Amino acid sequence: MLVAGVSAHAQQKTSNYAQQMTQSQAKDWTMRKPWDYVAGLVSKSVLKATEQYPNQEWTDSAYVWAKAYADLAINEDGTFKDFKKGNIDNIASGKVLFELYRHEAALDAKNGTHNADRYLKAADWLHTYLVLSYPRIKKGDAKGGFFHKEIYPNQMWLDGLYMGAAFYAEWLANRDPKNYSAWSDVANQFVIINNHTYNPLTGLNYHAWSADPTDENSFWARQEGAFKGCSQEYWGRGMGWFFASLIDVLEVMPKDHEDFVVLQRIAQQVAAGLKNWQDEESGCWYQLLQYDASFTSKCDAHNYLESSASSMFTYAYLKGIRIGVLPKIAYMQTAVKAYEGLIKTFISTNEDGTINLNNTCRSAGLGPAKDPSRDGTADYYLCGKDITMVSNEGKAIGPFIMASLEYETYLKEQNAPKPAPRKKVVQRRRK
Repeated sequence: MLVAGVSAHAQQKTSNYAQQMTQSQAKDWTMRKPWDYVAGLVSKSVLKATEQYPNQEWTDSAYVWAKAYADLAINEDGTFKDFKKGNIDNIASGKVLFELYRHEAALDAKNGTHNADRYLKAADWLHTYLVLSYPRIKKGDAKGGFFHKEIYPNQMWLDGLYMGAAFYAEWLANRDPKNYSAWSDVANQFVIINNHTYNPLTGLNYHAWSADPTDENSFWARQEGAFKGCSQEYWGRGMGWFFASLIDVLEVMPKDHEDFVVLQRIAQQVAAGLKNWQDEESGCWYQLLQYDASFTSKCDAHNYLESSASSMFTYAYLKGIRIGVLPKIAYMQTAVKAYEGLIKTFISTNEDGTINLNNTCRSAGLGPAKDPSRDGTADYYLCGKDITMVSNEGKAIGPFIMASLEYETYLKEQNAPKPAPRKKVVQRRRK
């Protein structure tokens, strides 16, 4: 039950929202499904939280929740129990395997056990499947781009970059960091979709693009014009996945690779575009980025400030600044305003002290042919049968925890004692 009339900001006396959200909502998601990108996203955020706050009362149990997510899906020999191929979303959860391996390998070294190997074997299997077997576009300037799903032939969605390319990059960083041709393959995914979906007039990227807009599954795509193949609208969470994946890849990509500056340029382009569409009053972003709350759909639903996209953008800004790929002077004010907006706009508190994260779009997609209602119009993103505003959705909880970890790191750095200035030593010239 919510404490009526009192904002979460006023009710919470601590700034550690990463811990609060982990303790309040994470367990329900990490142990809900055997292998699902949403549960994987929350589990990844929980593992990051336990790494940032080790040896605290809550971290051991939180680690157990996140580990249970992987253990429910993977056999002791590292094979998957029920992996469903043909969907790039199912690759994304592999990101948890590297944190689990590092932690369990340390325990193995201490105890003489061999529990960690299965996580690495599972990650290797996912990488092999993605790179060698997962379907790709086979011709044109998009050659090599991963399909979003097999049921969406020759389509690339912004969402898919977080699911496929970001895992691919993390695998390379951990397993084959000097494979520069593979890093080029990762970079190519971003270049392809950005070349086709970026509109310089708005500074935003359309949600998706089809290399074959005449295909029946691409009925939502523009059939002609400058943005042929693109969907019609700028969806907040789609751009959130894209922005977050760019920053995550740049964190681990070799800086001397020729495509590092290419991806950094795209990340800065996204950062600049989103800054222009940040809501002045709240510091957050809308479900449909180019409209405000005055936009009303055919079902009388208004455009609304949306928590998953706002959390993803906040995370990407703060982390991008921290790792040096976004200029602090240009975006720190945007990032801090966004984080403060998350707390004031979306967080509510229950009587037992747990917190909720509200105003999240449950789901959105485009097609396939058998589902013509998912047509990518503005009305769809507000009225669609799968478009429901919900609370405590994993697609928002994970990014919120990661944004909070970044903000708490920023606060710690701000409050850290500054080194004493060096005394100026004046040397007397010899006569």
